[in-house]
Amino acid sequence: MAIEKVLREVLALSREDRERLWDALQESLEPDEEGEKAWAAEVERRMKEVDEGRARLIPHEEVLAELRARFPSR
Repeated sequence: MAIEKVLREVLALSREDRERLWDALQESLEPDEEGEKAWAAEVERRMKEVDEGRARLIPHEEVLAELRARFPSR
């Protein structure tokens, strides 16, 4: 498969070259301006729910315990 060949070649690059490639890939996947605005609005909405006490916050320890119970390591 082509992606496997590309991955092998990328992994053979120097760390510096892999970092440059990583930066370029991330930039190509960045959301557009409308996406950024939508995420900002969503963050504001969620923060308001937290501030108003309408959101149920779950401690990360509880979330991790639930995930470990659902997906035990093999």
